[in-house]
Amino acid sequence: MVSDLSASAVTNALTSKWIGGNYQYLESTGSTNDLLKKQVTAGDPAHPPHGTVLLTDYQSQGRGRLDRRWEAPSGTSLLFSILLRPYWLGDRLSWLTMLAGTAIVEAIETETTLSASLKWPNDVVVCRNEIWHKVCGILLEGHIVAEQRLAYAVLGIGINVNIPPELLPNTAQPSTSLSTVAGRSISRLNLLVTLLRRIEILYDRADRGISPQDDWNRRLITIGQRVEVSGSGQGTPLSGIAEGTGEWGQLLVRDDNGQLHTIVAGDVTLRRVN
Repeated sequence: MVSDLSASAVTNALTSKWIGGNYQYLESTGSTNDLLKKQVTAGDPAHPPHGTVLLTDYQSQGRGRLDRRWEAPSGTSLLFSILLRPYWLGDRLSWLTMLAGTAIVEAIETETTLSASLKWPNDVVVCRNEIWHKVCGILLEGHIVAEQRLAYAVLGIGINVNIPPELLPNTAQPSTSLSTVAGRSISRLNLLVTLLRRIEILYDRADRGISPQDDWNRRLITIGQRVEVSGSGQGTPLSGIAEGTGEWGQLLVRDDNGQLHTIVAGDVTLRRVN
């Protein structure tokens, strides 16, 4: 059976101008991020080109942030990586997470009846039964060279599209799939095509020096909420109010003693849905 995300199907449907110009489809692989990085370091400095998309129907070694496993039954999800060669200053690497998250939310809302949001730093969530459920994760890996410039970045995206409720992974952050919440099957092809075009538009803006932070902030459910932050290098978990984000996406949390903390990385738990 030919996949709905085969090279011919996607190539014929693409509306993006340069993302996906080199589109690679694999029935299964270990990790799309790892495989794409291997291609980059294989020897030819121009291959694969900027905007390459590597997608699979199944990942046997899929992973998210902090090397956590990312599992999805074959043919149910969008599991892909994009190679970008921005040559931006290294500080701007976080812009890719911001614009990708914003694009994913926009694509979900365009192709489904659902309202989606972002949870700092890299989760896309939807509200189900008054609880935030994760439907997508982003894994960004960049390589910085001389003068603190980005030689390339690999942007990995995993979206739970049509996973049946009984096959959803049991995770600390409750997870769901778009089809489970929408009550119907979602076209993976349409969602992918819309998403790639949205990423391209937002990337081109960032490439002109326009920060995606404002758009990203508007989608963050974390801002203004009482949160608990763990794994940030502070020892005991930090509890406080998330007041905003820094220029490069750091989370600004004011604790109960009035001290403002800048969180570069960590796990954030929201106490409740507003």
